[in-house]
Amino acid sequence: MQSHVDTSQLLKGVLDLAVMAVLADRDSYGYDVVRRLRESGLTDVGDASVYGTLRRLYQAGALSSYVVPSDEGPHRKYYGLNDRGKDALAQSAQTWTALTDALNQLLNGRTAKNGH
Repeated sequence: MQSHVDTSQLLKGVLDLAVMAVLADRDSYGYDVVRRLRESGLTDVGDASVYGTLRRLYQAGALSSYVVPSDEGPHRKYYGLNDRGKDALAQSAQTWTALTDALNQLLNGRTAKNGH
């Protein structure tokens, strides 16, 4: 049995929600999404995972995109939540809240029983 939780496996399950939450704040390009996720505490998030998530959410119709020219390098592809994405974020956030409430209840109950 592993002595620690593999955060990358947990992260895979919630990366769509995390990316949509970042984009709900403001439109952003790929690396900026990665940076903002890491700044929020998701330090193990990988660049490739985030770029893959952005592509998948875009293909699913949850994001809009547009290109902004850059003087300092290649043009940047920005992503933003569209109406479908906002609905998906609201639904996912509800599911996440219910799941974390249930897990917190289980964990807190376990802690109380063990006297910790």
